[in-house]
Amino acid sequence: MKKLLIVFHSKTGGTYQMAQAAVRGESEPDVDIKFIHAAEAGPDELIESDGYIFATPENLAMMSGMMKDFFDRTYYPVLDRIVGRPYAMLICAGSDGENAARQIQRIATGWRLKAMADPIIVCTHAQTPEAILAPKQIGEFDLQRCQEIGATLAAGLSLGIY
Repeated sequence: MKKLLIVFHSKTGGTYQMAQAAVRGESEPDVDIKFIHAAEAGPDELIESDGYIFATPENLAMMSGMMKDFFDRTYYPVLDRIVGRPYAMLICAGSDGENAARQIQRIATGWRLKAMADPIIVCTHAQTPEAILAPKQIGEFDLQRCQEIGATLAAGLSLGIY
């Protein structure tokens, strides 16, 4: 049985909806999904999994602090132990999300992971303190894109492509 790990952090619900959509996309009977909050995920989850989806909000033009904490706690314990595994990322952004994506790409490059798709970045255009802190509702089109990422990664794991 192949394992797909989805690590997420969400404060206003947008990233959570995106990560949940990725879970709904997985329909392979021989792929098990572990859906876990970044605060609870550790090196063991990474080592035990065959592929990854990292889902984070953009905070101050960076990945969230909780997602950064996850990477800080897991980077060295799994270094050279997860080489070549596939990954994708989902980012819920207020402006553009590109810097958050670059940060995760650099970490994935250090781990020598293989990106299976371009980052899915959903821009909410939240720019005021009230809008930034308000609960988010991700549109169906963007949720479908996230669902396709989950389906693609799971199918590739199931078929042994990655």
